[in-house]
Amino acid sequence: MPLSNSKSWRLNRQISLSVIMQVMLLASLIVGSWLNLQRQLDLLQRDVSMLLQSQSKLEQKLESLWTRSISHEYRLRAFEKAATTAPIADGS
Repeated sequence: MPLSNSKSWRLNRQISLSVIMQVMLLASLIVGSWLNLQRQLDLLQRDVSMLLQSQSKLEQKLESLWTRSISHEYRLRAFEKAATTAPIADGS
């Protein structure tokens, strides 16, 4: 069956140099953005790990202060109890 020239479809597979350059530029922008995102994620991970270490140190300091506070509270109660139960010496 012969094909007539007027009804046939032909696909022109020519790609211009500008299209190739645009695709390469787009690909390089995607790769650059990906690498920048990875770098930002690495920095964020480092910052979060430093924050967690600081939080751990702060929790240890707070625990130490809490322990000393309780110790001082017991000492204060003991002094108050001793002061109230001790006879008051009269100077006369």
